[in-house]
Amino acid sequence: MNESDAGRRKEDHIDIVLGGGGVRSRVETGFDAVRLVHCAAPELSLDDVDLSVEMLGRRLRAPLLISAMTGGPRRSEAINAHLAEAAQALGIALGVGSQRIALESGAAGGLGPELRRRAPDILLLANLGAAQILDDGGVDRARRAVEMIGADGLVIHLNPLQEAIQDGGDRDWRGVLRRIGMLAARVGVPVVAKEVGFGLSAAVAVRLVECGVAVLDVAGAGGTNWALVEGARGSGRARAIAAAFAGWGIPTAEALRQVRAACPGTPLIASGGIRDGVDAAKAIRLGADLVGQAAGTLQAAVTSTEAVVEHLSILEAQLRIACFITGAADLPALRRVPLQDTLCL
Repeated sequence: MNESDAGRRKEDHIDIVLGGGGVRSRVETGFDAVRLVHCAAPELSLDDVDLSVEMLGRRLRAPLLISAMTGGPRRSEAINAHLAEAAQALGIALGVGSQRIALESGAAGGLGPELRRRAPDILLLANLGAAQILDDGGVDRARRAVEMIGADGLVIHLNPLQEAIQDGGDRDWRGVLRRIGMLAARVGVPVVAKEVGFGLSAAVAVRLVECGVAVLDVAGAGGTNWALVEGARGSGRARAIAAAFAGWGIPTAEALRQVRAACPGTPLIASGGIRDGVDAAKAIRLGADLVGQAAGTLQAAVTSTEAVVEHLSILEAQLRIACFITGAADLPALRRVPLQDTLCL
């Protein structure tokens, strides 16, 4: 795929997700079945609730991650500036979209040193697709992705279903775990492995940790379905093939529960259909250390820094109130809040 084709594809992604277009997963996240026990006498002040958390050596004011978004050269510079400035203002984490085009073309689209200058204090994560590390240049490519934005870690996104649907997608994934292991040993920063909305299974999570992956993003089903997105921008044949996978994937809450049980000592990120701060509270109760949102932040991201700050500050306020009304003074206490239905454990 040449640079112009890749840029057009990423522009299409933005338009399709913003427009809705029936690309939301038919799978429910599972968070509606999780009910935290309400505490009518919390014995704490709302203002004293501590949402801070440490991840990869950075202290965050709230356990929130602006998850990877995509955008072609025409829009990506403004989007990345808005996200970085908002993350700095809120003291939360930012994971950038795929840096493949920036690495191959030299057109950074806001993914250069200026990104770190806009957000000097945040947890910042670089991003490459697993398909971009499968050849012998993968480690060097990954190092350059980290260096170009001064990142604290590197996300490797796992998107085999999206690639299988995409016209000209990368379909040979043999040796992917071995390459991830090589990368984790050599890239010089912690590696985060994430799906793109179909969920990590417990078995795959264990293998990734054995390969040296430091953090897992379960990225479950329930939000944007990237098979449907690729179908929407592809041929009639691609659309027909993608339609069968509208209900595919592991629900986010279930992926989180399974992976936490299988990898009890591994930091986890919950993403995939996170709607609000109550979903975030439930995700933390089920074992997440951070909670990520992408599509839900996209409209704000194309608007302004102020719009992103407003959107995410509402989510943070909802999370804070959820802690308050469950009697949880901080995130460790939130993880001990009882559930109404023990089947959700």
